[in-house]
Formats: sequence, C-alpha cells, structure tokens
Amino acid sequence: MQLAVAPHVADALSRGAPVVALESTIIAHGLPYPANLEVAQALELAVADGGATPATIAIVDGVAHVGLLPDTLERLAADGASFAKAGATDLAVHLARGTSAATTVSATAVLAAGAGIRVFATGGIGGVHRGDGSDVSHDLYALAKTPIAVISAGAKAILDLPRTLELLESLGVLVVGWKTDELPAFYTRGSGLMLEHQATHIDELAAICRVRWDDLAQGGVLVANPIPAAAALDVAAIDAVIAEALVAAEAEGVSGKRLTPFLLGRIAAVTGGKAVAANRALAIANAEVGARLAVAIARDGAAER
Repeated sequence: MQLAVAPHVADALSRGAPVVALESTIIAHGLPYPANLEVAQALELAVADGGATPATIAIVDGVAHVGLLPDTLERLAADGASFAKAGATDLAVHLARGTSAATTVSATAVLAAGAGIRVFATGGIGGVHRGDGSDVSHDLYALAKTPIAVISAGAKAILDLPRTLELLESLGVLVVGWKTDELPAFYTRGSGLMLEHQATHIDELAAICRVRWDDLAQGGVLVANPIPAAAALDVAAIDAVIAEALVAAEAEGVSGKRLTPFLLGRIAAVTGGKAVAANRALAIANAEVGARLAVAIARDGAAER
C-alpha cells in the first residue's frame, strides 16, 4: 500500500525523530465546524510543543494521507459530511473507489504503523457495546496485531468497560495505566476496574514498548491516561446521561457505525457542552503524553544506533 506521507512527517521519520499519529474521525464526525478545526489544530500543537511531529491521518480522494497540510485539514473540518467513517476493514473500499474517509482508531493505527509511526494519541478506543456482547469494535482486534502504542482515556464510557477490558486481555493487548492503577472511563478518571500494569516514568514506558515490539515481536500497547482532574465529569451524572442516551438510541433504532456518534451527540446536548469540553481536554492530554512517549522511544532508538 502506498501512503502519501506529508513532507514534514517524512523528514521526521527519515531522521528517526519522534512522530505522533492523530485520528481524523474526531474532526469530521466528532464536533461541528469550526470547533472541530480548533481541536484538530490544538492536538497538533500539543504534539509539536512536546517535541514531536504531528501526523493527522485520513483518506482523501482514495489516497491514504499520513500528515495533513493546512488546506486539507480545513477541508476535512469544513466538509466532514463528505468523509465517510472508516475502520481498518473499510480501507480497501475507499482506496479502490477513490473516495474520502476519516479514520477511526483501528484504521489510524494500521496506517500509522505502515508508515513506521510507533505512537498514536486519540480520545478513547472502541470496545464491547453494552447489552450486546457480540457487538465489538474492530479497534480491539487491530490493537492486538498492530505494533503501536495508543494513548487514550480508556474506552469510551458508553461501552461495557468490564467486557472490553476482559477482551483486551484475551486478545493479548498490553494495557498499561499511565500514573494510575485503574482503567479510566473516558469522562471520569476511574471505572473501578483495576489494571495489572502501571508506569510512572516515561522512559520506563518507552522501554516496555520497545521490548514488546523489538524483542518479542508482539502487538499493540494501550496506554490508559485518565482525563485531567479539572476536566472530569461527575460519575453519577454522566452515568445517568449515558443511560438515557442508550434508551433513546434503542427507541430510534440506531445501531452499527451510527451508534457511537449518536450517543456522543446526545450526551453533548444533554450536558450543555460539558462533555465536549471534557472530550477536548482528555484528547489534548493524550496528545501531550503521546509526544513524551514518542520522544522517549526515539531517544532510545538513537542511543542504540
């Protein structure tokens, strides 16, 4: 597969410099314009401020772009409705047909790893949906086989978190809590689900990743980074909102790829924008940790050379 790697990203990769991948679904389908463009720019700035090169990924007119130039980023934000939502299993269709698509966690991870990027920062991963254990996001399977570290605030709170964590373990995805021993629940810092592994130093986390990939030839690492305390929502309040959103989705027959955007939109409306602000804060926090991890991994690589 041929990738259109932006010049600034290609230069960083050729030098072994740190690069952090960013998904495009949050831009095309997560927020309205121009708030989505502002968030996209803030995420790229957070990565750059951390000493790494940002690489936002999307399919544009049938070409997989790793790193978007400003005019393409603007197009993605302003005309998000013309971009489909693509997981890893959808990539072949859009590449063959010449269509455009924003990439989810699974698609972004696959394309980033194909370009040689080892770190990917997102908001929250997909997982097992509540009430239907057979409805599982491909994010989990892509993480299991893709050698990349994904920084996220856990899985999205609308999911069945216990089943999601259990399936991650079954698939062999290494989950490491970043300065926490508990799986974050996206909008809140904890879920009550304890994690077996934690890391408190970025160099230690980088070493874990490198051993997993270079020595053991294993797949993904999910770095669970809790939402900043100041941006976290009240646990009881958000649980009630999620329950109401799930009832509304069932009543309207919303399922499949439409379900997550529907639920997140409903939650944003009911919370008066507080959920959107929380989503923005946690995504930026993940980008910051992603930059630190990418820098540490690149430093280790340079030392070996």
